[in-house]
Amino acid sequence: MSSNIPKMKCLITDDEPLARFHLKELADQIDFLSVEDTCATALEAGTIVKEKEIDLLFLDINMPYLTGLEFLEQLENPPLCILTTAYSEYALEGYRLQVVDYLLKPIAFNRFYQAVNKAQQQFIVSEKMKKNSAFDDPYLYVRQSDSFVKVSWVDILYIESMQNYTKLHFKDKSLVIHQTMKAIEESLPSEHFFRIHKSFLINITHIDMISGGRLFINKTELPISRSRKEELLNQVVYKKLISK
Repeated sequence: MSSNIPKMKCLITDDEPLARFHLKELADQIDFLSVEDTCATALEAGTIVKEKEIDLLFLDINMPYLTGLEFLEQLENPPLCILTTAYSEYALEGYRLQVVDYLLKPIAFNRFYQAVNKAQQQFIVSEKMKKNSAFDDPYLYVRQSDSFVKVSWVDILYIESMQNYTKLHFKDKSLVIHQTMKAIEESLPSEHFFRIHKSFLINITHIDMISGGRLFINKTELPISRSRKEELLNQVVYKKLISK
C-alpha cells in the first residue's frame, strides 16, 4: 500500500456482540483498516459515521428498529459499505444500494480479505480524485462500457442517482454511467456542485430559480430537501442576493 494513502476508518455495526467481536478481530489483521468504533444499532451508527468521518462501514442487515438497508438508504452521503448477514436473499438489495460487497455469516477470513481489498481499491481511487483536483482543467472522462467519453463538468446541469447507476444531464443529452454518486461528487469541484437531495447533485451555475421546496434547472423541476435548501440559500444565494 502506498504510504500516502491514509488508513480506512471503519465502523462495525451489528446487534450481536459476538459478531462485532469476530469482525473486529478480522479487521485488526488488516494493516490498512483502523476500527474507530463498534455499535449495536443503526441509530448509533448514524451519529458515529458523521462524527468520526467513517470511510468504511461493516453493516449487519437484520437489526431491531432500523435495518441496515433502511439505514443505508436514508444516509445523505454514505461511506463505502460491506453488508454482513446470515441470510443470502438480500444480495440483490445490496447491489441496488451500491455496496462494496456482501458477506454471509459465518465470515471466513479469506472472504473478508477479498471484500476489504475491493473497498480499499475504491477508496484509493476516490482519494486520488481528491488530490488531483486540478479544477482549472474543466474536463473529465466517464466510462461507457468499453469507451471513455470526455465531458466538460462546466456543461453538466445536474446529476441524478438511479439505483445502481448515475445519469449526467446536459442541455442537449444525458449520459448513463455505472459509478456511485459519492465517487462522482468527490471528483467534481465542491464550489460548483451541490447535493440538493440524496438523488440529485446540481451544478449551481445552472440554477434558474428556487421556489419553495423546488429548484429549476433548464425548465426541469428538481426536489430539494429541507435541510439542504437552507444550506444552499446560505452558501450560494444569499451571497449574491441583490434585493435583500
